[in-house]
Amino acid sequence: MIRVAMLSFWHVHAKDYAKQINEHPDTEIVAIWDEIDERGRGEAEARGVRFYESLDELLAQPDIDAVVVDTPSSMHRDVMVKAANAGKHIFTEKVLALTLREANEIVEAVNSSGVKLTVSLPRLNDGYTLAIQEVLREGLLGELTLVRARLSHGGAIANWLPTHFYNPEQTGGGALVDLGCHPMYLTRLFLGLPESVTANYGYVTGKEVDDNAVAVLRYPGGAIGIVEAGFVNKFSPFSLELHGTEGSLLYSTHDNQIVLRTSKLGEEAAKSWSVKQQPSNCASAIQQWVGHIQNGTTAEENIGLALDLTKLMEASNLSVQRNQPVLLSELVR
Repeated sequence: MIRVAMLSFWHVHAKDYAKQINEHPDTEIVAIWDEIDERGRGEAEARGVRFYESLDELLAQPDIDAVVVDTPSSMHRDVMVKAANAGKHIFTEKVLALTLREANEIVEAVNSSGVKLTVSLPRLNDGYTLAIQEVLREGLLGELTLVRARLSHGGAIANWLPTHFYNPEQTGGGALVDLGCHPMYLTRLFLGLPESVTANYGYVTGKEVDDNAVAVLRYPGGAIGIVEAGFVNKFSPFSLELHGTEGSLLYSTHDNQIVLRTSKLGEEAAKSWSVKQQPSNCASAIQQWVGHIQNGTTAEENIGLALDLTKLMEASNLSVQRNQPVLLSELVR
């Protein structure tokens, strides 16, 4: 049995991960620490597990094997480096860190200690993503020229997001760094890393962080990635568009269908759109993390994409601050 400590319930998904840990046959929650004592104590009492006021004391316990980190994003570097140095396996919510330098420090500590790290990038595991990757492997779109990915909800206008999600010091940003992570890592998955990023943030509800955002990723060969996110769009479906020299692919949650039109399958196929079947979702990020711990394997692709996501988010924030495109090569490593 893998004995897990929950490190903070700051993030809105922390209770979801706790539920997944409890439901997994090979894991159990045995302890909790939280940067807000009252919140942590309440969770520990409700779950009948130990609460620690001191993170260092918790990490020193030999009967704790692993931790789930859901602290404010600004605390990720310090908390995860401590956990890795204490020999605890780590699962964490995205983003891995707010800067590339901090993310690299986390990965270096993980590699030095030999613990297993997995970052929650859940849409990598969904059937539509797997189907799109198959289309790309088969070359049915030709050379990709544009990817557009959008994810938005109305949390800021319906007031169901926690108020600390609008705290720029804790979050490092708003709609893009939180919700926009998903379309960002998918765009990176499909197109690779861009040369530069240009971002624009909107402040519809007057919060300290962006609630309406777009980032444009520019590639050396002329391809463009467009990442859109928002907290102020009540009925906006999640959508993906991939366009290339030989075809186009569209997906949206409004009908949960992938439609494809390509000249690579002959003249008749090129005349109309066809529905692409989606495979079942693969194992969740938590399940993959447990598997890496049990099998001694490393989540190389996951960690690589998490590092790239941090690069893209840091570049987006810098682009808004400077009001100009930011080359990824400029980022401090």
